[in-house]
Amino acid sequence: MPSGIFINHIFTGMNINIYVANESHINYAERICELVYVSAQERGTGIAKRTPEYIASKMRAGKAVIAIAEDGSLAGFSYIETWGHKQFVANSGLIVAHEYRKSGLAKRIKHKIFELSRSLFPDAKIFSITTGLAVMKINSELGFKPVPFSELTDDEEFWKGCQGCRNFDILQRNNYKMCLCTGLLYDPATQKKGSVKVPEKTGKGVFSSMGRTLFYPFHKLNKINILNRQKYE
Repeated sequence: MPSGIFINHIFTGMNINIYVANESHINYAERICELVYVSAQERGTGIAKRTPEYIASKMRAGKAVIAIAEDGSLAGFSYIETWGHKQFVANSGLIVAHEYRKSGLAKRIKHKIFELSRSLFPDAKIFSITTGLAVMKINSELGFKPVPFSELTDDEEFWKGCQGCRNFDILQRNNYKMCLCTGLLYDPATQKKGSVKVPEKTGKGVFSSMGRTLFYPFHKLNKINILNRQKYE
């Protein structure tokens, strides 16, 4: 088993080790790129294309999280990128292999990459753009709020990563101010100490203890995104 910091979780009989990736995990880089490509095709939206060399650089820098099953197979992955002179952090490339989906693993990976981001860049704003309601729910648990794109990084290199998405022309036509994705932002300056608690176990629902009020803005935004998507398809 590769060395590294890890946290052990058991999902429906599966034993998954979640590591802070390091050089010992570089042999998984090519497989990660394959999963990213497949995931992008399935979603019909873009995940920024990265090379195995780029993924390996994130592992060497300790800016990635990798989930590995007992048999040594890749279960999931996510990595950290910084933008705007490290004022903004993006948790990127979250993927889960098919055989490990619907087990809560994506949620656990998201929590761990968020914790790693807060540890490495405690003063940075953490953001995400997504069309997935499930991702919005997970992010809301961690204190993310829906925001317009103008509240996110204006670093041109970040937005170039959207070029692989089939909806990139929509983003361009709107001068990078709106697309089918929802912008989500965690601002440490606005968070009260201890206000965000990561649950130890997955409950009956992501919002089982948070009430319907918190869910409403994401539900409304997702409905708007669906209408926009239908408009442009």
